[in-house]
Amino acid sequence: MILLTGGTGTVGRLVARRLSGVVPVRVLTRDPRRVAPGPEVEAVAGDFGDPPSLERALAGVRSALLVTADPLTPAHDEHFVTAALRAGVRHVVKLSALAVTDPGATDLITTWQRGNERLLRESGLSWTMLRPRAFMSNTLSWARSVREEGVVRAPGGHASNATVDPRDVAEVAAAALLDPDGHAGRSHALTGPEPVSAAEQTRVLAELLRRPVRFEELAPDTARRLLRDRYPAPLADALLESAARGRSGAKARVHPTVEALLGRPARGYRDWAADHLEAFGG
Repeated sequence: MILLTGGTGTVGRLVARRLSGVVPVRVLTRDPRRVAPGPEVEAVAGDFGDPPSLERALAGVRSALLVTADPLTPAHDEHFVTAALRAGVRHVVKLSALAVTDPGATDLITTWQRGNERLLRESGLSWTMLRPRAFMSNTLSWARSVREEGVVRAPGGHASNATVDPRDVAEVAAAALLDPDGHAGRSHALTGPEPVSAAEQTRVLAELLRRPVRFEELAPDTARRLLRDRYPAPLADALLESAARGRSGAKARVHPTVEALLGRPARGYRDWAADHLEAFGG
């Protein structure tokens, strides 16, 4: 049995799809109705803030995917690790972030992820760390403005980022869950095949859509206001710090890990966009 947390999120749902029919899969979620049905896929209700529900979900589990997403509640990882130890889980695959390897990254989100990694490494559990760059799917936040206005608005439009296709992250996660011994104690830096900027992604979308799509640089004050409208101030400030590092070139390095682990090149942004063009009005 493999347990997936974040099983209805960007990576977790893709891992569930990949493992369905291969091994028994249990998906932990607040709302089991959101879990896509599949062969040998079981949905269970639970929450990181409810340790007994974690222990119930982890009963009989061999390997688990750990995805947490709230830096303002750092006890979530601690609750999960404690429950995994009590349940006799063998191996935990942790979705982290590549920023943890950058000494210059001191924002709230990166510091939280470093602490989560340290907690798992020191727990006594067998572990694998997945450290992706930004997901290509983050550009879905542009979908409405592309459909309705033919425009992308973002800050730092010429800052390059070696963004990664979430499908590649999910394939690596599935491989680590299925082969704990082969991935134990390893940290995988996961990127796409080349660095790409928001302005370049906009041009790709225009070419695929076969209609004009222009890029508009968001002023720093506007970007700050929009983020603070959407997130609590500490998270918004962390995202702004991260964006500033991106403008300095800190996120442009490409790693060969995806190709080395999967035996094929990492997918590029054009590949991802072509497969999700309908969201942008294609």
